[in-house]
Amino acid sequence: MKRRQFMGLLGVGGLAGLLPGVAMGRPKLDLEPAPGLETLELSDDEWRERLTPEQYEILRDHGTEPAFSSPLDKQWDDGEYRCAGCDLLLFTSDMKYDSNTGWPSFFEHVEGHLLTQVDYFLFFPRTEYHCARCKGHQGHVFDDGPDPTGLRWCNNGLALRFVPA
Repeated sequence: MKRRQFMGLLGVGGLAGLLPGVAMGRPKLDLEPAPGLETLELSDDEWRERLTPEQYEILRDHGTEPAFSSPLDKQWDDGEYRCAGCDLLLFTSDMKYDSNTGWPSFFEHVEGHLLTQVDYFLFFPRTEYHCARCKGHQGHVFDDGPDPTGLRWCNNGLALRFVPA
């Protein structure tokens, strides 16, 4: 992440509590991987061969793509959203909604396919989530989503691959 992007995120982070749909809540989630789900471990060089530089920045270095830059934010066809690093199914189109935040957002996920951890990158706690198979960074989950879960799984579009139904 470049210094300008970091400083911009700090500004957005400071204002996020004042903006609708950009709450900075930290839901308490204790997720376990699906039984029998094998992990994918690759060397740094292997990840760099498999991913584009932009995907590597997000999935391996915990980067964030610019808001409203992903075509997946406005993808409304039926299908599946899979991890761009290992192809694990993370979300379906039935779980997606328009959060007006500029990133693909989901109110639910495929159970056992995401893991969470606390992230203090912006100096306050947020719940970051990763693919349970390859540990690739996907995004953050917030408590300002719609019913029935009240959660917003805010995902980087470059960390996903959409597979039409």
